[in-house]
Amino acid sequence: MFRDIEAFLRYFEGVNKRAMRDIAALPAAADGWTPPSGEGEKAWGINQLIGHMCGSRLYFASAYSGTGWVSPRPPDVSSRDRWVPALQSSFDAFKAKLANTPADWLDRRIEMIDSPGVTLPGWRILMMMMEHDIHHRSQIDTYAGLNGWDPPQIYNRSAETIGSLQDAQRAKHGVSGPSNPI
Repeated sequence: MFRDIEAFLRYFEGVNKRAMRDIAALPAAADGWTPPSGEGEKAWGINQLIGHMCGSRLYFASAYSGTGWVSPRPPDVSSRDRWVPALQSSFDAFKAKLANTPADWLDRRIEMIDSPGVTLPGWRILMMMMEHDIHHRSQIDTYAGLNGWDPPQIYNRSAETIGSLQDAQRAKHGVSGPSNPI
């Protein structure tokens, strides 16, 4: 649990760095790519998803800071060279809007946009933003995999690498039974 906004911002900075890393790793062919079918959000291409991530961060920051559930206009992410700077700029704006807010805002209740009378604590609004950001990063990483573009491993370790180390870990820690691949 985060006890102050600075701790949350430090953690989210790492999430943002991983988003920028994954987006930067996309090849030129990703610029303008859209799913072959779908409607609404299911039809959004990579450019639109990146713009949505940037704008949504500030949407949640607006709610947290008490200025309403207001969506800003997404940044121009019409070309690959704009993706990473837009993510960094949205992080910087998010951080500036929330830095130095009182610790008690984490527990302050915020009314939901679509459910009058229903409130959530500020910390939950921030977690919703982060989960939303990771959700769309994962969506982009999935599109990359489906297209044969290698998304970076989240912590520079693959499931296969961890699986190959399981027998040694079982032996070291006295765990019996067959090794289960991850």
